[in-house]
Amino acid sequence: IMRMGDGEAAEDIQVVSTGSLGLDIALGVGGLPRGRVVEIYGPESSGKTTLTLQVIAELQKLGGTAAFIDAEHALDVQYAAKLGVNVPELLISQPDTGEQALEITDALVRSGSIDMIVIDSVAALVPKAEIEGEMGDSLPGLQARLMSQALRKLTGTIKRTNCLVIFINQIRMKIGVMFGNPETTTGGNALKFYSSVRLDIRRIGSIKKNDEVIGNETRVKVVKNKVSPPFREAIFDILYGEGISRQGEIIDLGVQAKIVDKAGAWYSYNGEKIGQGKDNAREFLRENPEIAREIENRIRESLGVVAMP
Repeated sequence: IMRMGDGEAAEDIQVVSTGSLGLDIALGVGGLPRGRVVEIYGPESSGKTTLTLQVIAELQKLGGTAAFIDAEHALDVQYAAKLGVNVPELLISQPDTGEQALEITDALVRSGSIDMIVIDSVAALVPKAEIEGEMGDSLPGLQARLMSQALRKLTGTIKRTNCLVIFINQIRMKIGVMFGNPETTTGGNALKFYSSVRLDIRRIGSIKKNDEVIGNETRVKVVKNKVSPPFREAIFDILYGEGISRQGEIIDLGVQAKIVDKAGAWYSYNGEKIGQGKDNAREFLRENPEIAREIENRIRESLGVVAMP
């Protein structure tokens, strides 16, 4: 037993940036909290794995070690490298069963040498009994029981070792729902309770250059947040082969905060024109990272979020 004012109890929450300025701001603390469980869920091809790979890249920039439990056996290493992940330094496991995946997670968390673990995805954590059974066997509640037991064991250790654990989850439809939202996530209710942050990620449109689709417009809602007020949202662009467009976010948030001026199709900063159209302005910021950092820090100051070094 200790007093709340003593030592560790009163420390500020350590965070890892998501790679998205808008999402860091929506989370209220500047990123995803370490020592906590986070759930990211959404429909197929909405950017769940992209977002987690971006978080891994941000952690590695700070010198942290990350592990990726690829239960879906679908991680694209070349794509991860394009997003800025240092692939040779990334620990990866492709387990055969759900029990094995969660045992590996438990061992990695207990080791204390891992800063972040991603489990992709909860839906792919198949219990051993289901793998060994026949195709038509009905085994209700097995996966939910497995998740509940694993989270009971993991949460205390996660907090002590200050490890960020992200579970990616898929969406299913409840049958016979007449009113309200029929969507639910897989793996029972335990993860909803144990998560400190839950993010709902959706693709809301396409980004086109001429007639070619070059990316997705993505919205992330903070559905649950134990470290800051919830229900905020962020909208950003995910460009194919590149990931979250940081420059595009700086332009959009800069215009909202009246730091970047927009007149017609022209964008200007400090009275200087930086580009006609968002694509050209994005290119200008990519070529001038010091101006991009300056605008970003002014946006962060105006919103009361920690400035970038």
